[in-house]
Amino acid sequence: MPFQHLLRCLRARWSNRWHCARYMLPAAAIALTGCAATSDPSAGYASTNGLRDSYMSQTKADPLGAYLASRDIVRTTSKNESTALATTALNMLGIKYRFGGGAPSTGFDCSGLVIYAAEKSLGLKLPRQSASIAKQGASVKRSELQQGDLVFFNTRGHRNSHVGIYLGDHKFVHAPRTGSVVRVESMDVAYWRKRYNGARRLAPDDSSINIASESTRLRSAR
Repeated sequence: MPFQHLLRCLRARWSNRWHCARYMLPAAAIALTGCAATSDPSAGYASTNGLRDSYMSQTKADPLGAYLASRDIVRTTSKNESTALATTALNMLGIKYRFGGGAPSTGFDCSGLVIYAAEKSLGLKLPRQSASIAKQGASVKRSELQQGDLVFFNTRGHRNSHVGIYLGDHKFVHAPRTGSVVRVESMDVAYWRKRYNGARRLAPDDSSINIASESTRLRSAR
């Protein structure tokens, strides 16, 4: 065994150094490889949501390229309102995440992206928090999801703490986290599949949504 030879070398005289070298060099290489390949999964994450951050950090850095490479995503040439919502969000691909952000010039957080896309494409003013957005529109079964539906996930230890816009073929666009950008993800990934909470479908010019949004705004201002 190489390690037995290595032990003998450690006890041997200096005159045997060339014999020892052929065992010590592979052992050193193994040690260095182990150091390079091993990392502390909790290192570098200030957030308590380490699993979510770890998954996000491993996704592709080129969101536009990832989107274009996926040929199964529904084309955005249709003129219906639901597609307009998805198209508006897709136009934001690559824009940086910013907590509290709600515009291309500043960056987006998850709800900020949805609010911006809904107002630009549907003329709707949604509440600021994803949990409040989850009360708007009509509930949709997962098996009946359509492009433009809002999809919700539990990423912060409570329901509907994250929101994105469904694109079709189990994919959605969203603003993930600090340090990332607006990108397309697959709902079939275990992380998202386990945390899926449900979906809502918005309708253009839904006055009840605008009223609910204004009510939420007034309560938060008190």
